[in-house]
Amino acid sequence: MTQVLKKCSLSDKLCIVWQQQYEIIIIPTFLVGIFLIILGVILWLFLRGKRTQQQSPGLQGIAPVPPSRSPNGEAGGHGGSVFVPLKVTSVESLLQTSTHALAQLQVPREQLSEVLEQIYNGSCGAIYRTKMYTEDPAKSKSIVLKTLKEPARLHEIQDFLGRIQFYQYLGKHQNLVQLEGCCTEGEPLYMVLEDVAQGDLLGFLWTCRRDVMTMDGLLYDLTEKQVYHIGKQVLLALEFLQDKHLLHGDVAARNILIQCDLTAKLCGLGLAYEVHTQGAIASTRTVPLKWLAPERLLLRPSGIRGDIWSFGILLYEMVTLGAPPYPEVPPTSILQHLQRGKIMKKPSSCTHTMYSLMKSCWRWREDKRPSLTELRSRLETAARTADDRAVLQVPELVIPELYAAVAGISIESLSYSCSVL
Repeated sequence: MTQVLKKCSLSDKLCIVWQQQYEIIIIPTFLVGIFLIILGVILWLFLRGKRTQQQSPGLQGIAPVPPSRSPNGEAGGHGGSVFVPLKVTSVESLLQTSTHALAQLQVPREQLSEVLEQIYNGSCGAIYRTKMYTEDPAKSKSIVLKTLKEPARLHEIQDFLGRIQFYQYLGKHQNLVQLEGCCTEGEPLYMVLEDVAQGDLLGFLWTCRRDVMTMDGLLYDLTEKQVYHIGKQVLLALEFLQDKHLLHGDVAARNILIQCDLTAKLCGLGLAYEVHTQGAIASTRTVPLKWLAPERLLLRPSGIRGDIWSFGILLYEMVTLGAPPYPEVPPTSILQHLQRGKIMKKPSSCTHTMYSLMKSCWRWREDKRPSLTELRSRLETAARTADDRAVLQVPELVIPELYAAVAGISIESLSYSCSVL
């Protein structure tokens, strides 16, 4: 076009028309190109946001877990002292590598009964209740058998072995679910755990709502004094974890097992395992929003005071016999609810002393909440004068599907599967 214009005289009208056509074509084309590029960027950002929402279960009342701090304020995680190193290329060599570390935990497979009662079937493997025999048949005991699905990939086996070693690292505590042993010399892999026949505390609380005094010869009533008794045991378990620089991260009635004598055993230690072995919690790990402290909801690093906030929710669960927290607030609106300075109202069956304990756990600032030791001391003081005769009563029975929707959890989580790591 430039060459053509050079051959024209200034008075040549046809050349002027060509020059104007050149400007009319190039400038709009340039503007359209910029528009298409901007439109493409906006569309890409929109699709990426939609994909993130679909992958994140936060809209259902569950949030990803932020990094955690150890009780002394440092970042959580202590390397990988109980993590089986993945330096092998086959399942056989991996099992051989871990044989020495788990030698004291091995249970001969012939000691396990062939009669298995399946109590849960998860994505990683089924969970059974069965019996473990000893040399004295009269001393056989019921145990829970967690299995790893077959065929399992190398990293799945590594993770399964790492969780067994984590139990070994923790050691024994009367208020934690105990590891009885394992079968890992070959596939299928088994994790042998103690059986707590009454199941999880949430189901127990729901049973207490029924208008019966006994069931199978066991008393199913709960008093204020017994609530303090159970709460104290949970605090003892949390103190034990704190001494090992561990956080629980998901303190809730569904993650506590209860025995016939009301001995409470904290379970659901998957978050503690991940922080301890990897220094962070897996991005796929999620926790129901309504049990999280504000700093967790804001995706900030959380310390042991985050567990204390959740303990206050646990007290509410117990005194209401398993009611979902914040029943009038949608799970996805819980952060805005707390930011307005609102907390749960005192339940009708709750004394002022217990509600005061709850409120102390729900202080917005972490440093304003009591420590585990302070909280346990206050619980023990309150228990001395607590009513041990008046039975907590809630007339309505629970519909699990409705509870799951209000609490913002999946119906599958309301299962005995919470009893395993």
